[in-house]
Amino acid sequence: MSLEQLETLAERREDDLCDIGSTSSEEVERMQMATMCSQEYAQLYANYISQAGQIDKAPATTAIPEATPIDELDAEELLLQTLSERQKLAEVGKLVGMARYALEGHDTNLLQDTKRRIERLARSLPEKYRGTEIARAATAPNERGAKLAELYLSRAYKLLDEEYAEIPGIENAIRELKEE
Repeated sequence: MSLEQLETLAERREDDLCDIGSTSSEEVERMQMATMCSQEYAQLYANYISQAGQIDKAPATTAIPEATPIDELDAEELLLQTLSERQKLAEVGKLVGMARYALEGHDTNLLQDTKRRIERLARSLPEKYRGTEIARAATAPNERGAKLAELYLSRAYKLLDEEYAEIPGIENAIRELKEE
């Protein structure tokens, strides 16, 4: 269920939908707990809808899709939709560190899971941040990969902070590392 669908559903049911604003990267665990609670509520609501037949006899101004089964709800995707670009980049940075740790410890399961999470976050970021390259560099099994990931992240933050004068130097460093 997308954010737009949630907004439509809340409006239709005359419920409140809370915008909790931006959250720090330390609050991700609490957001995940809130997401799990929301999933439980969504399942209860889906059960209610299936038993009640329909929401309301009154004509709707906006078509509401059929209730999504809880198995199809993606809590991680909903959480990603609520994060700002800065929060997404901070999460990518943490995951880069986790990937490097997994590589050093030869933990292939952790590495695969971390790679999947980085790639998912990368897809939610605008292309200008080069999320795909960050993911590729973070999971490269050499020191050059670690340096490239660091440079790509630095470049992404410079773009985010609109520090454009710093970017050519970072781009040159990336190019040099790639040519090695």
